[in-house]
Amino acid sequence: MRISERGQITIPKRLRDRFGLHHNVEVEVVPTAKGLLIQKRTAAEHPVDRITGILSGDWDVDEYIEEVRGR
Repeated sequence: MRISERGQITIPKRLRDRFGLHHNVEVEVVPTAKGLLIQKRTAAEHPVDRITGILSGDWDVDEYIEEVRGR
C-alpha cells in the first residue's frame, strides 16, 4: 500500500470484508509502540469508561452505604 498525496490509503477489499469495514463505518487510528492500529470505532461506550472519575476525593464506601440505607 502507498499513501496518496492527500494522505489516503486503500484497504484491500478482502480485508474490508473480513473485518466489516463497509461504506461509512467510522474507524480510529491509534498510535502504538509498534506503529499505527486501525480499528472500527464502537458506538457503545465501555461501562468502565462511563464511571471513570466519578469517585474522586475523600469518598467512603461505608458512609455511602449507611446513608443510602437511611441509618
